[in-house]
Amino acid sequence: MRNCGQAIVLIGFMGSGKSAVGRAVAARMGVVCLDTDQMVRVHAGRGIPEIFEQLGEERFREMEAESLEELSGDKPVVVVTGGGIVLRKANVEVLQRLGLLVYLFADEETLFQRVAQCDNRPLLRTADPRATLHELHTARKPLYEEAADLSIDTSRRSIPQVVELVLHDIAAACTAKL
Repeated sequence: MRNCGQAIVLIGFMGSGKSAVGRAVAARMGVVCLDTDQMVRVHAGRGIPEIFEQLGEERFREMEAESLEELSGDKPVVVVTGGGIVLRKANVEVLQRLGLLVYLFADEETLFQRVAQCDNRPLLRTADPRATLHELHTARKPLYEEAADLSIDTSRRSIPQVVELVLHDIAAACTAKL
């Protein structure tokens, strides 16, 4: 386990609960929650689906990496990341310098059910979204696992239950290092 930096960084696939858990953890801790997707939206002046459609995924990934440069790690925060942030090794290195990476994961059926209700997932705008989800999840899962300091299954847990696990596991990990 790396050192316990200032930030709690949530990584994981779309639908794993990062945004909701991140906001709740930040509220419990009394710190700011920063969302890299929101940072990109603000800088681009448009939503993620529009960025993908108008500028392409590669430009979105560049903007995502640029947003990380704004994070200093000099104070406690919760950072919620987009599901593809681990695709660039340099992004993972920046996130690891900020603090502990917590991988939120769920089984594919749960992920699909969670994201199927949303139309703001540009990577799933395909003829077969379930197959696309499987392909993306299969490719990214090892990257999340390699980057993570801690992993928490959100499949059959409520947001409050996951928040408790995040806070407990981080406290235990940091205490164990002392």
